[in-house]
Amino acid sequence: MNLLFVADALEAFNPKKDSTLAMMREAARRGHAVWACEPRHLQWGRDGRGAQPVSAPCRHIEPLDGPRPWFSEIEVVQRALRDFDAVLMRKDPPFDSEFFYATHLLEQAEREGARVFNRPRALRDHPEKLAILEWPQFIPDTLVSRDQAALRGFAREHGDVIVKPLDGMGGSGVFRLRSGADGSPDANLGVVLETLTDTGRRTIMAQRFVPQIAQGDKRVLLIGGEPVPYALARIPQHGETRGNLAAGGLGRAQPLQDADRAIAQALGPTLAARGLLLVGLDIIGERLTEINVTSPTCFVEIRDQTGYDVAARFIDALQQALA
Repeated sequence: MNLLFVADALEAFNPKKDSTLAMMREAARRGHAVWACEPRHLQWGRDGRGAQPVSAPCRHIEPLDGPRPWFSEIEVVQRALRDFDAVLMRKDPPFDSEFFYATHLLEQAEREGARVFNRPRALRDHPEKLAILEWPQFIPDTLVSRDQAALRGFAREHGDVIVKPLDGMGGSGVFRLRSGADGSPDANLGVVLETLTDTGRRTIMAQRFVPQIAQGDKRVLLIGGEPVPYALARIPQHGETRGNLAAGGLGRAQPLQDADRAIAQALGPTLAARGLLLVGLDIIGERLTEINVTSPTCFVEIRDQTGYDVAARFIDALQQALA
């Protein structure tokens, strides 16, 4: 098969832990041809010959085992996306306007016959912070608003809260606000809310602080609607509130707990039916905090610590979906 990965620049990959690279290496090991392009290269046009399909200058590569260089380039060819057996959208957040436009081009490619994973419409319909609202029974007390008074009231009611932007990644822009023992608000409450909401012009999320973050923010992977048996608990370090690996968290693989499995089994079939082949659930304690659909990671950490080959499981599911 010919597989096209739509991702960030290959030169920017971290060969030690990149999940997209793990997918590429497993696909190549099975004899599939690996191609790559960036979302900024996607194009569609119409001229005197009629409509031209969505295409891109695609790099045919051979993944290598070493850290750097981790690939060799065979050729670069302008190719229509519909000519590939599968197109895998693996662009990292943020989900900004350019990502949004890319999903529309990918959806046009689908109309032309391309098979895209995760499906572009599903990517648009599941913003990673807001998708949890569909399953309120699993999430901590939450408020989505830009109203300063409402957000202040939420912080006052719960005393210990997390506030974060809706378009952040890797823990960026996440703040913990704690009331004093006498109920007085956090001294930084006003300035944090003003900054995150741009003085009421930007919607944010506030959630009751879940103290089980000390045991890790667990990444639970769903492949084809079924959970991988191991999660990666990302544990805050050195007094940090955030467990994100990008914020210095320590990743520890562990078997799924009962609550993890229950949430995964409740959400998995629905998300898979919507065209989400790969999903990363973020769970703290027994509470769902995010649903990651753009480019879920942690393949390498789980494999290295447990021996469970997540990339092989993913390529199995991809081959089954294409059969």
